[in-house]
Amino acid sequence: MKLYLDANAIIYLIEGTPQFKQAVRNRIAALDLKHGDLLLTSRLSVLECRVKPLRDGRNDLLSAYDAFLSQNFVRIVDVSAAVIDQATSLRARYRFKTPDSIHLASGIEEHVDQFLTADQALSRCTEIAVVLV
Repeated sequence: MKLYLDANAIIYLIEGTPQFKQAVRNRIAALDLKHGDLLLTSRLSVLECRVKPLRDGRNDLLSAYDAFLSQNFVRIVDVSAAVIDQATSLRARYRFKTPDSIHLASGIEEHVDQFLTADQALSRCTEIAVVLV
């Protein structure tokens, strides 16, 4: 199984209230990470997760994000030409914001089984199985 984490899901996992943090943990715990299941996210998530802690001088949060994103069962997907083409199509079709389109396109291009997000509007995308936190 491949589970894509939208940046907001990662932020909930690291900084969220106990309720949202646990909801993301439960989704991850359902995976068999020792036997090939993967968490995926876009290189864009690295930027989105690190900006506020960097701006606020929160080295503890930067370290927490870096530690999570560098685990061997987390794969960072580059923003390739195919992702941009797919994102362009999604943005035109659904009028999603550019970052949301890039995240969805990354998941589609990587053939993930589920896309975990806290953004209910993204569930309008029919090209991928969107699961809400």
